Amino acid sequence: MCGIGGILNFGKTVPVEPGVLKAMNESMVHRGPDGDGIFINNSKLVGLCHRRLSIIDLSEDASQPMSNREGDLWISFNGEIYNHKTLRKELESIGAIFKSDHSDTEVLILGYQFWGLKKLLKRIDGMFAFAIWDEKSSRLVLARDRIGIKPVYFSKRNGVFVFASEIKGLLSHPNIPARLGQIALYHYLTYLTTPAPLTMFDGIYKIPAAHYLEINLNGKLKFSRYWSPSPGHGIDKGSLSKLNKDEKSIYYQQEVLKRIENAVSKRMMSDVPFGAFLSGGIDSSLNVALMSQYSSHPVNTFTVGFKDHKHLNELEYAAKVAKEFNSNHHEILIDEKDMLSYLEGLVVEQDEPLADWVCIPLHFVSDLARRNGIKVVQVGEGSDEQFCGYHSYLKYLELEKRYYRPFQKLLPKSIQSFVAHSALRFANWNSSFDIYADAIMRACSGQEPFWSGAIGFWETQKDKALPNFSASGPEGWEEMVSSGILPRGYLETNSHEIAQDFLIDFDLSNPGKDQLTRMTYNEFRLRLPELLLMRVDKISMACGIEARVPFLDQFLVELTMDISQEEKISQGQAKLLLKSATKGLIPNEIINRKKMGFSAPMSEWLQGEFGNNAEHEILTSELIDEIGFDREYLSTMISSHRSGKRNNSLLIWVLYNLVAWHKTWI
Repeated sequence: MCGIGGILNFGKTVPVEPGVLKAMNESMVHRGPDGDGIFINNSKLVGLCHRRLSIIDLSEDASQPMSNREGDLWISFNGEIYNHKTLRKELESIGAIFKSDHSDTEVLILGYQFWGLKKLLKRIDGMFAFAIWDEKSSRLVLARDRIGIKPVYFSKRNGVFVFASEIKGLLSHPNIPARLGQIALYHYLTYLTTPAPLTMFDGIYKIPAAHYLEINLNGKLKFSRYWSPSPGHGIDKGSLSKLNKDEKSIYYQQEVLKRIENAVSKRMMSDVPFGAFLSGGIDSSLNVALMSQYSSHPVNTFTVGFKDHKHLNELEYAAKVAKEFNSNHHEILIDEKDMLSYLEGLVVEQDEPLADWVCIPLHFVSDLARRNGIKVVQVGEGSDEQFCGYHSYLKYLELEKRYYRPFQKLLPKSIQSFVAHSALRFANWNSSFDIYADAIMRACSGQEPFWSGAIGFWETQKDKALPNFSASGPEGWEEMVSSGILPRGYLETNSHEIAQDFLIDFDLSNPGKDQLTRMTYNEFRLRLPELLLMRVDKISMACGIEARVPFLDQFLVELTMDISQEEKISQGQAKLLLKSATKGLIPNEIINRKKMGFSAPMSEWLQGEFGNNAEHEILTSELIDEIGFDREYLSTMISSHRSGKRNNSLLIWVLYNLVAWHKTWI
C-alpha cells in the first residue's frame, strides 16, 4: 500500500523538475513511510514518484518506480494483487523473467508487457491504482480497481498532466491551483461527497472505479470502463435450473459463505503483522472468525468506543467475539476532547470534504492498530450494501412498493402536479416537511426514490439554503464531457441527474430488475467508492495502515448482484441471507442482535462545546457569502438542533466539513 504520483509534460519540451516530484512525494509521506523513489525518462517529459509502505516483498527488489528488464516500461503502483503468485506462474510459462522474489508490482508490469493493458486488467484480482509509462508507445496509462478501493486524482492544464493518490500531491505542483469547484459543492451537499470524476477542487478530477485512462505526448486523453457490478456474471444459470426454491436458498448460502471464506483467506497475504477492526457486528465478527481459522497465531483485533456515550458502544459484543476466537484484543475510548483535538488533522487527511463522522472513531482505532505494530487490517465495508443490512433500505423498499409506484400509476398527471405544488407550498411554510415534500415531488416528476444510502441536503432544502445558486462547470469540463467520463447532467443544479445516470444503462441491460438490486448498483457507483471507501483509505493511510475489504471481493460482488431481492430479505428482516450463511461460524447472539452501526455521538457533541465552535465557523465563513448561502436559514437550522427541536446533526456536519475544508485549503 503506497502513494503514487507523476507528471507528463505534453505538447512542449519543458523538462520535469525532480524537485517537484520530490515535493509531491513528500506530501504523501504518511502513505509510504518505508521508502521513496522517483523516475524521469530520457526525454525528461515524463516523471513518476512513489512512497512505499512495505507489505509484500520487503526487499529492495520491490522498490518503485519499477521497470522491466528492458527499461522501456515503468510503473508506480498502490495496492495489493491477491493472485500475483498465480499470474507469476502464467507469465513465467510464456517467457517472462522476473528480477524479484515475489513482488506483485513486477507481476503488473510484466503482465502489461506480455498481455497488454486490457487483458491484464481482466486477470488481476485485487485493489489498486497504478500508472505505467510505456516508452515505446509514448503513452501513460492510469487504472483504478473495479470497486474503487484505491483512489487516483489528476489534473490537466497548461501543457501539464499531473496525477497522484491524494489531492495534496497534485497541489504540490506549481501549475495546480487550489480553487473551489462550485458544481461539485452543490452535489456534495446531497451526497456527502463529490461524485467521480468531480472533486471539490476546480479542475482536479478523480478516475471513477473500474476505469482506466490513456494520455500520450500530444495530450490526448482516452477513458475506458473495463468492468461493471452488474448482474449476469456471478452464477452459472445451468446449476440452478433444476433446483427448487428451498434448494436454491441453500445453494446461495453455501456459495456466499464459500466466496467470503476465499475473500478473507487471500487477504491474509502479508509479510508484516496484520489484524482486524472489530465492532462486534456480524461483518467484522465473521472476518475475525475466518481469520482465526487461517492463522496459526491469535488475530489482533481493535475496537473503539465512547467514554460518555455508552449507548453507542459495541465494546461488550466485540469483547465476546474476541474471547470466542481468542484474539489479541485492544480497545480505545474517546470523548469530545479527543474529537476536538483531531479536527484539524481530519480536514488535512480527507483532502476534500467527506461528511461522514465515522472518520473520527476510524482515526483513533487506526492509530491504535499502528501503535501496536500493525500495518494491515481487514474491515467490513460493503456487506450491508450487498445483503441489505441497512434498515433505511427496507424503508425505501416499502416506500417504493406501497406508495411511490401506486402514486405514479394511479393518480392522473394533473392531480400529481397539484399534489406536488401543495407539498412544496407547505414545506415553504414549515421546514420540518421538507423531506416529505421532496419525496412527493420525486414521485410526481418520475424521479428515482432512492438516490443514496446517505443523504444530506435534499433538493428542497438546498433550494432554501442556496436560493440563488448558479455555477459553471469546472476547468477542463468540455474535454471531460467529450471523452465520456463526465456526464453533462453532472453540471446541472439537480442532483437527481447523478442517480439517474447510474441507472439508465443498468435498466437497459437489466430490464425488470428488482429495486434492491438497482439500489445496490447505485451504491456501487457513488456512495461505496467515493464516500465509504475513501474514508477508509484516507484515514487509515494517514496512520500508515493498509485496510483490506474482503466483502468487496470481485467474485463475491458478482455473486450477490445475481441474487434476487426475495433471497436477501424476508418479512422485513434485513441481512437474512448472510445471517443464514454464517450460522455456526459466529455466536447466535451476534447474528441475531439488533444492528447498531459504526457511528459517533455527533448529535450530542453538536449540542456541547463543539456545537458552539461549529456554529461560529459556519456562520462566519467566507464561503457562506461567496456561494450565496442564506445565513438566516442556516442559523435557524443550527439553532433548531442545539435547542433539541430537530436533529439536524448531519446537515450541520456537512456544512462544518465544507467550511473547515475551505478555510484550510482555499
